[in-house]
Amino acid sequence: MPVLVTATVLLGLLTLVNLLLILGVVRRLREHTELLSRSSPRDDARILPVGATVGDFTATTTDGHPVSRDTLGGETLVGFFSPGCDACEALLPEFIERAATAPRGRAGVLAVVEAEQSAAQPYVAMLSPVARVVRQEPGTPGLIAALGVRALPAVYLLDGQGRVTASGHGLDGLPVPAHA
Repeated sequence: MPVLVTATVLLGLLTLVNLLLILGVVRRLREHTELLSRSSPRDDARILPVGATVGDFTATTTDGHPVSRDTLGGETLVGFFSPGCDACEALLPEFIERAATAPRGRAGVLAVVEAEQSAAQPYVAMLSPVARVVRQEPGTPGLIAALGVRALPAVYLLDGQGRVTASGHGLDGLPVPAHA
């Protein structure tokens, strides 16, 4: 009988220690969750907000034409993509469709592909008929820095002065451009 009582007491103590450990882990997980939610950037912090002005930039399209903030002209749809990015691949057909109906045609659309030359080729081939395409080496600032892109894909609608009139990570938040 004393063995049974000792075993029951030990089992009770082991259960109590286990419960305390579980409560400690749950408390720690809550603290980590709170810290992560405070430190993780929101989606709207990963792109320039509406009303912001694009930084100065100069680039050369894959066709060899120079492009800069001053040469945007009028309303311009700008998209940033990278091969291997699942969200970019999902957005690409919709972007191409929207670009094909841009009021200023190809002149009113700028697509930036961040990739090595060989990896960028399929994207450049798909985008070139409907957009001016700039290929940017990974890790170089260029247009990505000028438009404050911190997450891909990113899509902007800019006015003729280089101000952001709409921005997002998809086209659903951008207004459909009016045809002149």
